[in-house]
Amino acid sequence: MAKYFAETYHASDLQSYLHEQGHEHLRVRKYGDQLIIESGRDNDPIKHARFRRVTVNYWTLEMATHTGKWEHTGLRGLLDDLRKMLVEDFGWVLTAIE
Repeated sequence: MAKYFAETYHASDLQSYLHEQGHEHLRVRKYGDQLIIESGRDNDPIKHARFRRVTVNYWTLEMATHTGKWEHTGLRGLLDDLRKMLVEDFGWVLTAIE
């Protein structure tokens, strides 16, 4: 099975969307097939959520836990739909942590 990687434009589009929605403290980093949403210092980032590309068009959504592990949500869909769901239904995950 082919592995589909996240593209640089996916990360920049997602970061722009998050900033438009009022989450200017967040940044998005691409890593292989993932788009990782982080905040805080570059050398000690706080992970909030990530999208994993599973096919050409479909992604999954995972949330960071307080222990630093990733929790699968079972949600799968188009990136635009999942990012909207993240902001509207799981916005608490994106809250700034001081």
